[in-house]
This record gives sequence, C-alpha cells and structure tokens, in this order.
Amino acid sequence: MFRLWNNFKTTLLMGGLMGLCLAVGYALGGRAAMLPALLVGAVMNLFAYFFSDKIALATMRAVEASHDDDPVLVGTVQQLAERANLPMPRVYISPAAAPNAFATGRGPRHSAVCVTAGLRQMLAQTELEGVLAHELSHIKHRDILISTIAAIVAGAISWLSYLAFWSGRDDRKSGNPLIALLLLILAPVAATLIQLAISRSREFEADRLGAELTGSGRGLANALRKLDAASHHIPLPVPDSQANMFIVAPLTGSKMARLFTTHPPVEERIERLAAMEG
Repeated sequence: MFRLWNNFKTTLLMGGLMGLCLAVGYALGGRAAMLPALLVGAVMNLFAYFFSDKIALATMRAVEASHDDDPVLVGTVQQLAERANLPMPRVYISPAAAPNAFATGRGPRHSAVCVTAGLRQMLAQTELEGVLAHELSHIKHRDILISTIAAIVAGAISWLSYLAFWSGRDDRKSGNPLIALLLLILAPVAATLIQLAISRSREFEADRLGAELTGSGRGLANALRKLDAASHHIPLPVPDSQANMFIVAPLTGSKMARLFTTHPPVEERIERLAAMEG
C-alpha cells in the first residue's frame, strides 16, 4: 500500500507542478514565454544533472575507497548491488565527522555512494546495510532524474515570474491583473513546496525499498534514529541545493522550517518501517 501511495503521490505532484507551470506561463507571459523559461530551467538543471556527482563529492572532500581500504563497506555495497541487480557503484568516504550518507550520479551505470567518517564509526553492520540499501534504492529508481525534472519545471516557474517582473508586461493581456500579481508572488513558493514534496515522497519509497532489499526495516530504522539525533549536535555545512541528497537532513531548524525541508520527519519514516515489520 505504501508503494502504491508513494508512486501515485509522486505522479500527482509532478502533474501539479506541470499544471502550475502552464498556468503561470499563460497568466504572466503568455504561451510564447513558456518555452524560453523551460529552456532556461533545463540548461541550468541539466548541467547539475550531469555533473552533480563530481560537485557533491568535491564538496564533501570524498575519496574513493577500494576493497583494500574498507573491505566491510565496499563488500556490503557489492552484495547489496548484486541483490538489487545493479552495476557496482563507486564507493566514497568523506572525512566529515557528521554521520550521513548520500547517493549521486545520473543513472545506475554512472553512480556513486558516499558515507561520512562519522557514519562509518557510529553504525553497526545491520544499520550500515540499511543505509546503503536506502541509497542504492535511490539509484535503482532514478530518483536523481526525477528530482532534476522537478527542478527544471520549478526553475521555469521562477524564471517566468522573474521575467514578468522585470519586463513590465501589460497585465491587461493576462485577463485579471490581481490574479497575475498573486501568481507572480506565490507561484515560485508553490513550485518550491511541490518540488520538496516530491523529494519527501521519494525518501519514503527509498526507505521501503531499502527495507525490502535487506529483508528488514529494523536496521534502517535504528540508523535513522542515531543519525537524526547526531545531526542536531554535529553540523554538516553543505549548500541547500545538495541537502536533498543525504539520508537525513544535514541542516536543522525550527518547526516552521520543516515546511521547506527536503526530508519527511524521521519519526514518520521510522513508524512506516515499523509497520512493514507487521
């Protein structure tokens, strides 16, 4: 049931994002402005799509690990990748003390998994397996591609609003000036919220698939509990644009800030994993 709901929610949110883009384009810039805005968003985000792995790994000062460097880590990734019918991803270790992990790359054949030194020291083997299975699930279901498409459309909406603001377009052509003004102000916020909701939906799905891959959600649930607690005490300073990649949100904030987070609440993720155990 969780699987059907998560996939349906992702489809619904993507459709809503596209519909918002069409509405904003028509109201603010006319149909002629929609294609340039989509192209601008596509160019910006496709660059990130093809080079996100190099950027993210460089930001984390990650170093590729061989089997000789860390036989347990690399061996675990290899076993899980074979079980998931995936090509072996590159394995990296970041020297960061904050315990966290992420997957990156534009597809299963161009992917990498990175864990921090803090995570490597903190987690037991079953917990490590749960985290790695979660990250491999992101790779298997091309969540980076889904996130990129969402970012392209959201970026197009922001650019349409930006162009409408600076071009001083005659609002009389858009029908209702008040509606156009509201779209100008609220559309970028709405697009961001939908984009973040898509990211949260994919996190739930990666949790579920990771639990299936290891045969139990207990290891991942225990890992999430530890990582979430540590994230409140050990900072991991990464750009906001990269926060969605990590297994737990690297930045913490107030309850109001949760509306703009790329991750669902850890408590809810743990509850769903527990429900899978029956």
